[in-house]
Amino acid sequence: MTVRFTAGTPLGESTLATLWECTRRRGDMPGFAKAITAILGAMRGEDDQEFNMTRTVLSDPVLTQKVLRLANSGMYSAFGQHVNTVSKAVLVLGTEAIGHLALGLKLIEELAAGSPDATVAHVEMEKAVLAGIVAQQIAYTAESRHGEEAVVCSMLHTLGRMMMTFYMPERWHDLQHAADQAGRHIDDVAPEMLGLSMEAIGHAAALHWGLPATLVNGMRKVTPPEPGAEVSSSDWIAGLSTMSAMCAESLWHDDPAGAAVVKELTEAYSAMLGVEPANLMHAIEQAKVVAANDLTIAPLSRPAERRAKALAKTRQRAAGNKILLSGLADMRDMLETANPGQMVQIALETVYKGLDFSRAVAFVRNRKDNQYAAKISFGEGSKELLPALTFDDAYEPNVFHAALNSDRVIFIENARDAKFAAKLPLWWKSSLSEARSFVILPLSANGQPAGFLYGDWDDSFPPIQLSQTEFSLLNDMRALVVRAVERRHKLEAVTSRS
Repeated sequence: MTVRFTAGTPLGESTLATLWECTRRRGDMPGFAKAITAILGAMRGEDDQEFNMTRTVLSDPVLTQKVLRLANSGMYSAFGQHVNTVSKAVLVLGTEAIGHLALGLKLIEELAAGSPDATVAHVEMEKAVLAGIVAQQIAYTAESRHGEEAVVCSMLHTLGRMMMTFYMPERWHDLQHAADQAGRHIDDVAPEMLGLSMEAIGHAAALHWGLPATLVNGMRKVTPPEPGAEVSSSDWIAGLSTMSAMCAESLWHDDPAGAAVVKELTEAYSAMLGVEPANLMHAIEQAKVVAANDLTIAPLSRPAERRAKALAKTRQRAAGNKILLSGLADMRDMLETANPGQMVQIALETVYKGLDFSRAVAFVRNRKDNQYAAKISFGEGSKELLPALTFDDAYEPNVFHAALNSDRVIFIENARDAKFAAKLPLWWKSSLSEARSFVILPLSANGQPAGFLYGDWDDSFPPIQLSQTEFSLLNDMRALVVRAVERRHKLEAVTSRS
């Protein structure tokens, strides 16, 4: 049975009556409401015959493309998957990651039914998606089991604003005008002009759709309690959704004033959420990276600036590819005379310069000591790190051992993603964690790992995607080093028999 929201004043009841009439005329948002409850059910593993994550994804071509792109990204493809089906993507990614993608997309999709002049509503909906991204990163950092619920509540925290901008844009403009004239915030003038607050409108819509009570409870605005006060799970969810929505508002314009507000929010909510302010800031920085790629109209995403940077980087990468080609030519010329160590040295220098790595390191397997150890390096401060760059050759479930058991170049686009942390070994975290992206060129001889070349980029280099040309050049270089190693093994075998 659907619980009905009571405004408490005649003006408030009149506002809600007008809102429900507008939703009936323009088409309600039941698609989003049903998606929330259905996707939440799947994320929690509930057995619902009416819902199947694979079927839901396949029914939406845009979502299908996003899911397959994520499943084949560097974060997951390092473990040998080449994901062509949504069914496999569900297994690789998990329903939680797909659920978050679906919810954000469904929220934005609702604009398709609106009028062409829906920019204001689009802004509010993208802010809601940004709030969900912030909540997702913080929930991962906090290792909370309430993560998916907090993400949804964060998206819905400003539902009142979304409803007003989408269904009643004229009244929204009136609110904006009155707030500007009085030098006040829209949330402050709403009760006077509408008879109820924006938060109340959001709760009314949630109840009107029949959303679960736990979600409605998590949408409420919560201020941090006194230090040492006990925080219930429902308050934690509401606290995170409050902070995430406020962060999204401040992050939107990507300016110094907003950054200062975000810093204040991390300090205010740190104790309540059980996460240190510095870790909250790191999670929010991660969210900004994700948002810059996923959002379309936020100043944070800066599409024009991204295009300009991409063009500049394309020109720079073309010059880098010439360096790779030149290095390959040198290696082919020396293949019959150079020893494996010399070939590794040339290959490492070539990739360091050609790909503009921050650091490049060559690791060699020592079978007698049963370990891999760094032998050669390029880049500022890399020589001092060499003694710490060793690890056992016994298999462990991390990205480096996975790479060594494959026969192809591995590219990790975002090594700082919280979901990827478990796939990174301790020796890397304690020595190379400044890297944002990195590449591994495994070197195997006669089917046995012999070592690998490693190169990374820190924050001084813009976010990167390797092209097919670059993958091909790196694989050619890797193959030449392997040929040199195998040639040495053959010579040693002949010498030992004679």
